[in-house]
Amino acid sequence: MKQITLSALLALVFVTSHQLYACTTAIISGKATPDGRPLLWKHRDADDFNNKVIFEVGPRFKYLALINSSDPERHAWAGTNSAGFAIMNSASYNIKPKSDSTKVEDMEGYIMKLALGKCATITDFAQLLDTLPKPWGVSANFGIIDAKGGAGYFEVNNFSYRFYDANSTTDAPEGYLIRSNFSVSGEPNKGAGYIRFHTASNLFKEAKAANGLTPEFLLTKASVSLRQDITGIDLSKEVSKTEKIYPFRDFIVRYYSSSTVVVQGVLPKEPTDFATMWVKLGFQPASVAIPLWVGAGGILPDIITAPDGQNAKLCDFTLKLKKDCFPLSSWAEGENYVLLSKLINKEQTGLIQLTNIFDKEIIARTKTLYDKWTRFEFNPTEAYNFYLTLNRDVEKFYKIHFDL
Repeated sequence: MKQITLSALLALVFVTSHQLYACTTAIISGKATPDGRPLLWKHRDADDFNNKVIFEVGPRFKYLALINSSDPERHAWAGTNSAGFAIMNSASYNIKPKSDSTKVEDMEGYIMKLALGKCATITDFAQLLDTLPKPWGVSANFGIIDAKGGAGYFEVNNFSYRFYDANSTTDAPEGYLIRSNFSVSGEPNKGAGYIRFHTASNLFKEAKAANGLTPEFLLTKASVSLRQDITGIDLSKEVSKTEKIYPFRDFIVRYYSSSTVVVQGVLPKEPTDFATMWVKLGFQPASVAIPLWVGAGGILPDIITAPDGQNAKLCDFTLKLKKDCFPLSSWAEGENYVLLSKLINKEQTGLIQLTNIFDKEIIARTKTLYDKWTRFEFNPTEAYNFYLTLNRDVEKFYKIHFDL
């Protein structure tokens, strides 16, 4: 990527103020992870804060998907299926040509729903796009990993796409690709999310150098990072100061952040049941990471799902806690200011501090179970029993710390 000039960055700050509903995402090939398994990361920003997870049976494959709780169509905003195929997207604001007057739009969730039910590989997704009628109604970067080691992004507008391969030393010299809300194949210096992209790039570079591109890094560091690297601000260093409201704009996590999904794929020839979908529902600093497996079947932890039209309990918990973090949110642009002591404080009772400890405990417990499965075989009964235990422990966590 070409160096971004200061004048361009100032222009982009203006642009991002009009692009509130965005995402920061990454696709990591197995070449860049400690265990050789690819990773998918979506830090979702959206205007619909109520998200939940569903289990569906598609035309070819069963799948798990993150959806908007109020959506009767159950369009998918990230997910993984029984073939070991996983997909997510970020909106792209520079990939639609100026000559394109197409009115149809916002079909990304529909296309990802189709893909989860039908696709096993990156090639399958390309074939799906090729068979759908145009215009597709999308302006997006679709990130995908599959069970054959495939990993990369399709940058897609209404009529065409270009694929970037995370396994290619040309496309991804470090073994991973990051996308926010612009496309590399789109109009240069247009779009949005350049500042978040810059911070994410630095975080990933540091993690890669430490051999630390793992689900834990994505869940407990990247998605709750208090750094904004263009300005050199790191709010985590303000922990010892008294209660104070801070500007909170163009951070990876922000007022419009609504969920994180991380999918850890499988090694080539490894059973696809091992693919793990981690979800932090709702406002990430207030949420905890829940591991899910398609092979466990249609019974999900109660805390992360709900019947049609209803909200997931975990998401409700996080949104209640989020309100105290943004006391000025009722003002115009007041959502850009955070009461930092609600996230971190010297008493170690901030949302990020408490949830990080619990996240690491859940990740360690999951690893013990996962390692057992990889030595023997995936066990749906054990997964279900683990769900029951997690459900109980998560509810207990919110009761003890927040009286929810």
